[in-house]
Amino acid sequence: VQLQASGGGLVQPGDSLRPSCAASGFALKYYNIGWFRQAPGNKREGVSYIASKSGGTHYVDSVKGRFTISRDNSGNTVYLQMSGLKPEDTAVYYCAAGDASGEWHERYIYYWGKGTQVTVSS
Repeated sequence: VQLQASGGGLVQPGDSLRPSCAASGFALKYYNIGWFRQAPGNKREGVSYIASKSGGTHYVDSVKGRFTISRDNSGNTVYLQMSGLKPEDTAVYYCAAGDASGEWHERYIYYWGKGTQVTVSS
């Protein structure tokens, strides 16, 4: 069972990135799937997720209108299209799979991917 995240990088303010998260060994469709991030000195926060039961997408207020979460047709790869990046988006981004009946919070997460660093700096 593994979540493999990739696609982070160093970009300038206003640029875009599209990290991806691929699952192996289990089917993502049975879980809420999405992303958390953790900036230095901060707690890990939920950024965005796709709800398993409804297919609805959810975003933290600070990224609404700039980030878009999606999944491929197989349902086992999830993407986070990040546009209009700001320096405050700098963090390690973690993909995660959690309880389909739970909130998008660390305590409901079953599987974590290794983080991918996103740095936004001029």
